[in-house]
Amino acid sequence: MALFTSPCPVNAREQKWIEESLAWLRTAFGEPRAVITDLADDDVVGRLCQLMDVDPKTITVELYGDSAEDDLARAAGLTVRSRGAAGHYRRENGRPVIAIDRTLTSTRLVATVAHELGHVRLDGRYHGDDHEPLTDLLTVHFGLGIFSANACFDFSQDHRRRQVRRLGYLTEPMYGYALACHAHSRGERRPAWAGQLDVNPRAYLKRGLRHLRRT
Repeated sequence: MALFTSPCPVNAREQKWIEESLAWLRTAFGEPRAVITDLADDDVVGRLCQLMDVDPKTITVELYGDSAEDDLARAAGLTVRSRGAAGHYRRENGRPVIAIDRTLTSTRLVATVAHELGHVRLDGRYHGDDHEPLTDLLTVHFGLGIFSANACFDFSQDHRRRQVRRLGYLTEPMYGYALACHAHSRGERRPAWAGQLDVNPRAYLKRGLRHLRRT
């Protein structure tokens, strides 16, 4: 029997949460969007507002952060570790405010801005304890899962130092399975965008698609 089964890349609890949460997001925000594979570096916030149906005139964007400490650590050849959303969300006088680390670039910048805009979309609609991970999952629903998945874990090493960076609340297997569910719901048996994922999320995506086809 094992020869004819394809195990899910996440455990039963995570699988249930992902499937039920994606179903809720579909009810709340409509059909899952086509996957985006590339965004220009300029006006990331404006473009993501457009993709996630947020009026940029209704939010305030703040920048914070200083890369000096990381720069010193790298110069000394030390291991640098960081974990977190790299952004913050709050409301001031009823107006949404998203704060973004000014040192972020490329994929991590897109993933962070998308996560914080997810707070804007969920605010007032959802009050569960899993608000933060659901905000990450919302990026998948709006077609931005490649950026979130590729940014969630990053490891680099050279002759002087190692750097480990984690971002967000979902793991690589969870993103892989969420993207598999996303593709499955859109009828994409072999999504062309899979090649844009990093090695680990791509492997979990393929396992997830095999599992969904078998079950």
